[in-house]
Amino acid sequence: MHHTTPRTLAVALTAAVFLPGMGGAAHAQAQKLRPGLWENSVTMKSQSGQLEAAMAQMQKSMASLTPAQRKQMEQAMAQQGVSMGPSGNTVKVCISPEQADLDRIPAQEGCTQNVQRTGPNAVAMTFSCKGSQGQPPTTGEGTMTFQGPTAYAGNFKVKTTSNGKPEQIDMVQNGKWLAADCGTLKPVR
Repeated sequence: MHHTTPRTLAVALTAAVFLPGMGGAAHAQAQKLRPGLWENSVTMKSQSGQLEAAMAQMQKSMASLTPAQRKQMEQAMAQQGVSMGPSGNTVKVCISPEQADLDRIPAQEGCTQNVQRTGPNAVAMTFSCKGSQGQPPTTGEGTMTFQGPTAYAGNFKVKTTSNGKPEQIDMVQNGKWLAADCGTLKPVR
């Protein structure tokens, strides 16, 4: 039986772009996101403090790598659009015209969501992700506010398990549009 360590959980939460795809009915005057390459900045705070300890340990481990090893790891993460730093993490995603039309932001596979428009520029959502590759299932809820077609801000509460114990993670995510061309990144379906 696989036990999820805080460090493994930290990597999974960052790589998952913890925003389930949004697929609610849009009002005629509802704000739409611009298709193309987006950068999501994510900061997370766990109730237990284990996530923060795991992230600090990961940064320490990265610092102990040789320059060649560090470059190889950073390149591997960059190919997935992931960048990790001491103050937070960023994930690049590609939003297709169809996803933008449906208020959809790409997420990890295995997630379902319920999204409701609460105003022309805001949505509320609940979501559930099955978990995969040894990672635990997660559920959560949050709100997002669109700040025009090229930016949004969201606040989420995520419930999961770490070492068999319940864990809640408070997450703040900000997205900004970078370019119409996604380059090598493809939209997540």
